[in-house]
Amino acid sequence: MSKEKACRACHKLSEDMKECPVCKGTDLTTFWSGFAEILNTVKSVIAKKMGVTTVGKYALRLSR
Repeated sequence: MSKEKACRACHKLSEDMKECPVCKGTDLTTFWSGFAEILNTVKSVIAKKMGVTTVGKYALRLSR
């Protein structure tokens, strides 16, 4: 079983990735806590505060 990784640039969460599907960054971490599932980027206050423009699962906090 593989652990989800978070992109350090945009916080997008995904499994088995070597490159972020949103921003194409390669700086990924497994050290994150909390997540938000963004379903509507236009109406979501959290998405606006995080700068999210793509629907998906995002880490709220990254460490290390």
